[in-house]
Amino acid sequence: MRTAALLVALAAFATAEVFFKEEFGKDYADRWIQSEHKSDYGKFELSAGKFFGDEERDAGLKTSQDAKFYSIGAKFPKKFSNKGKTTVIQFTVKHEQGIDCGGGYVKVMSSDVDLKDFHGETPYNVMFGPDICGPGTKKVHVIFSYKGKNHLIKKDIRCKDDELTHLYTLILNPDNTYEVQIDGEKVESGDLESDWDLLPAKKIKDPDAKKPEDWDEREYIDDPEDSKPEDWEKPEHIADPEAKKPEDWDDDMDGEWEAPMIDNPEYKGEWKPKQIKNPEYKGKWIHPEIDNPEYTPDDELYLYNNWGAIGVDIWQVKSGTIFDNILVADSVEDAQSHAAETFEPLKEAEKKKKEAADEEERKKREEEDKKRKEEEEAKKDDEKDDEEEDKDEDESEEGHDEL
Repeated sequence: MRTAALLVALAAFATAEVFFKEEFGKDYADRWIQSEHKSDYGKFELSAGKFFGDEERDAGLKTSQDAKFYSIGAKFPKKFSNKGKTTVIQFTVKHEQGIDCGGGYVKVMSSDVDLKDFHGETPYNVMFGPDICGPGTKKVHVIFSYKGKNHLIKKDIRCKDDELTHLYTLILNPDNTYEVQIDGEKVESGDLESDWDLLPAKKIKDPDAKKPEDWDEREYIDDPEDSKPEDWEKPEHIADPEAKKPEDWDDDMDGEWEAPMIDNPEYKGEWKPKQIKNPEYKGKWIHPEIDNPEYTPDDELYLYNNWGAIGVDIWQVKSGTIFDNILVADSVEDAQSHAAETFEPLKEAEKKKKEAADEEERKKREEEDKKRKEEEEAKKDDEKDDEEEDKDEDESEEGHDEL
């Protein structure tokens, strides 16, 4: 039994395949095509950013111009179908500019896409990755195309919004389940039918059903035997009985004097009859449901018969985002191995260098603050000396005048 299980595992490992991998070396332009759909797209440049481990290995595709659309893509060596297979989409993103508004996601498309005309309306299979715009939008997009329509995930997945590199992973399984990971840790999972509106609802309200006219949904009603007490009606405000007209009040000049108003301690508010249980109460009427005739189950919601290209199509207000370490594969293990080779070393080196830079910046600010305070103290001393000199000169002149 153990031997059979081992053979299955080895067979799966042997057939695992990486369909696309990009770590953005100096030759990346040989594979990536700049869209010509617009004439004023922002320019990408190769950069490892301010903090990195190995500058050449950690270089990625960086947005370089503010307030621009960006659109660039690459074809896979060959197209593939994910029928019966897991699909993993993984890449790293670094918003080292402290992004205020802009995308950090990728679009995975079919092989027949025209990348020279790649733009916001170009059809895609999956759109995945972070999107940030102000404090209100900090989410991970997971959008699937189904029967010509793009469907957003119904769950809210928060993305990272700091200035460090983060790893985003989407795992799409042939049993119609999925998992989203950030930095190798699961942040969301579920099934496609539940978390997207890909299919019509299984049940709908019966269009022929109507609430009976005599259906009483009032759980409590006014007590018909309860009546308002005769002494209930009291004004909310009354003239202050302790107030007296000021002695200097002149009716001719000031008008007729009136005592100020105060809250009436006998005021009881609006009267309402007591509530009693409604003897006719039947509960909340629930609209009966029927099977939706438009619903048809689909065991292959995950399936796209043509995967063959990937691209970055985004808008950014403040540029500086770096995309790197892109992988599309059918093995979670391959994705983990790739992350261990690329992301993990970068993460550790980047963290140490940023902490060192932050400490240096802190010391620099302290020195500047210290210098500013010393200059302010010196200025105060100079002003004090000047005042004393002026005082001495005035006293000297007064003495001379007396002589």
